[in-house]
Amino acid sequence: MSLPAVSAQADGGGTWSGLTPPLSTPWTAEVSPTNALPDYPRPQLARPSADAPTWTNLNGLWQYQPTDGYSPISFGSDLSGQILVPYPAESALSGVQKHSDYMIYRRTVDVPKNYTSGGKHLRINFGAVNYDATVYVNGAQVARHLGGYDSFSADITSALRSGGSQEIVVAVHSPVDSATVPVGKQRLNPGGIFYTASSGIWQTVWLEPVQPVSIASFTATPDVDTGSFAIAATYNGDAGGAKLSVDVFDGSKKVASATGAAGGPMSLSIRKPHLWSPDDPFLYTFKASLTVRGTTDKVESYAGLREIAVEKVAGKQRITLNHKATFLLGTLDQGFWPDGIYTAPTDDALKFDIQKTKDLGFNTIRKHIKVEPARWYYWADKLGIMVWQDSPALPTGRNGSLTTGDKANFRAETSRMVDQLKNSTSVIGWIPFNEGWGQWSVDAASEVGAQVKAQDPSRLVNDRSGSNCCDTPGDPGTGDIIDWHQYQGPALPAPDAKRASIDGEHGGLTLPVEGHSWPGADVNPYGAVKDSAALTAGYVANTQVLRDQGAPYGLSGSIYTQITDVEGEQNGFFTYDRQVEKVDEAAVRAINLETIAAGTKTPPTPPAGTPGLAGVGSWTLDETAGGVAADSAGSADLTVSGGATWVPGRKGGALQLDGSTGFAASAEPVLTTTDRNYSVSAWVRFDQVGGAFQTVVGEDGDAASAFFLQYSGADKRLAFSFVNARALASGITVEPNRWYHLVGVRDITSSTLSIYVDGARAGQVAVLGNGEAATGPLTVGRGKFDGKPVDYLDGTVDEVRVFDRALSADEVAALYAAQS
Repeated sequence: MSLPAVSAQADGGGTWSGLTPPLSTPWTAEVSPTNALPDYPRPQLARPSADAPTWTNLNGLWQYQPTDGYSPISFGSDLSGQILVPYPAESALSGVQKHSDYMIYRRTVDVPKNYTSGGKHLRINFGAVNYDATVYVNGAQVARHLGGYDSFSADITSALRSGGSQEIVVAVHSPVDSATVPVGKQRLNPGGIFYTASSGIWQTVWLEPVQPVSIASFTATPDVDTGSFAIAATYNGDAGGAKLSVDVFDGSKKVASATGAAGGPMSLSIRKPHLWSPDDPFLYTFKASLTVRGTTDKVESYAGLREIAVEKVAGKQRITLNHKATFLLGTLDQGFWPDGIYTAPTDDALKFDIQKTKDLGFNTIRKHIKVEPARWYYWADKLGIMVWQDSPALPTGRNGSLTTGDKANFRAETSRMVDQLKNSTSVIGWIPFNEGWGQWSVDAASEVGAQVKAQDPSRLVNDRSGSNCCDTPGDPGTGDIIDWHQYQGPALPAPDAKRASIDGEHGGLTLPVEGHSWPGADVNPYGAVKDSAALTAGYVANTQVLRDQGAPYGLSGSIYTQITDVEGEQNGFFTYDRQVEKVDEAAVRAINLETIAAGTKTPPTPPAGTPGLAGVGSWTLDETAGGVAADSAGSADLTVSGGATWVPGRKGGALQLDGSTGFAASAEPVLTTTDRNYSVSAWVRFDQVGGAFQTVVGEDGDAASAFFLQYSGADKRLAFSFVNARALASGITVEPNRWYHLVGVRDITSSTLSIYVDGARAGQVAVLGNGEAATGPLTVGRGKFDGKPVDYLDGTVDEVRVFDRALSADEVAALYAAQS
């Protein structure tokens, strides 16, 4: 999909009102009071049909006025200003471009006579209003709704005047993060990874005539095994005694039908089922009729026949789509716009991000702590993209002070989100918590995840994305998914006996583009690149790790940050204004398709390695002088430098390190670390232990050590580690001036790192791989991190040995016994 032509008005930054957004998109100038999101807003439930829905769009200019929140509303009176609905008040497209905690909207409308003829009722529908909305028609309150992300509707028939214009007034309180309510990434004082608020009406408002009893929601839940859909519906009004009839169409051909009692179970079987997938996003059309007491309400919907599950494939739990192992390769999509903030300027703009995600070779989007308008999910369904759907998060920094009411409200808003999106084929999984934001305990993720799973057992539930960081850290151990975040990453968590594993966030390579950056944007939390070529190369290299070390070995998906820049963050494939694509699309697409394909492959069997306990590298460190430690098993002698000195060891000599400069290193890598097993052993005596990390043995990668046999100062425990995973020895209090025999074992087949202390396994962690491959020297007495030497050993090391295979527990015990 190509970018639309940019008009002169968009280039100049103007809008219909003359206000200037911080950045203009290619669609900014297309927006005017006469065409503010004119598209039918609810394709999942069109009445009576998608081709010819009966509705009145109330988007456009409304009267508008900030208020103090307590003065009485003066009905029948003009307000002091105007606003373009449905763009949030803070946006340039709204014509206001200013936040108010309290605001009033007003407009009048002439209702077509046929909307209420024959006893029909009239409903007003709101896609979303942030946050507390009270709706009045002709001075009578018809609705109050709390929640910034879910739609609501009200029957306004009884409030209508018999003729003439009808007055609609909406009073809104939008506290954003000044209250403890779900706000996602909105902030009153945006900065860093948090962005401008979107207050007031921010999705389409419309009128709709309905029968006295009408269909309120329609869900067709697919079952691939039986080739059927289970039908569920809810109703406005008393549906007692009503009959529901449903016909299913493949194009113009009817393929199934059923009639039953409204509210009763209903299933429709498809004789030759056509499954939905990103490669073939086929959708069936559903036509439903509700008949009760002489009236019939008709609606049209759609759904795809697909199944998402976690199943054991090649010995590991993996995500499957339609029973086939499928790697869910996605982008983080936050749904922000510089001109409309939460509201895309046009439907083409709303579609654009999804289409470009597909063009770049991704098959998944993580919709990040925001719920989009119904048309966004329609395009995801129709274009063929799988969606991880986040719950909008509570404000950060308040986990310890959340009240019972705060928690209950979060649960309720999450439940309404699930109900609203249950008929979206593209949504394959729910994520209640992100990095512990608003998560009041580790167990809260399990509790809310179980709530969601009970409400919707047909989809995956990722109880917590980013269990390895940041607020209330900890893996709840429940749900369908293990999810780690790592910048730049990628993270490579291993599946366990019940759960598949994904990288929930990684990447974030930053490239500002002059003239297309948010004013004052300077956020670079994850690493900068100099130009488009470097960004493309960085992304390709990052994704090659997923292709080679993740997807074949059992990782089921990943999420790259992110599809577009957002305000202060400049780490998108596109600039925030969608004017510049910052990467080579063909190169990104190629590596993405290779990575998705790798998810269907059986992992290669690692080489058997060299038998015996001599190792492929062995340094007794018995030299008493000189600058070289000889390798008695191979040819990788170590050069001793930085003031390291020779001292008596356990038997013969040893190497004394000073904790600041001394180390020994080979000239080239000794171990290959990316696609095979290996083990590392050493004797070590620490002169002191405390809060600092100390590396006994490592091997340099480009940015960090490919592994660390170490003392972890953060944990005050012995460890065998990757940058993103640590096997920590338990039950051992590390003491200075005592010799320890350490062995680290990497077993790629079992996806584990193990730490052995004095011949016995003391700890283990499951991890598929490490994005940092060994490219530099084997090091004794220091590590490498962030491109710099770090973690110098303060102590003595003796008898270092490395193996090109995973030692068994018996072999580790035998090595310890032999060297003791």
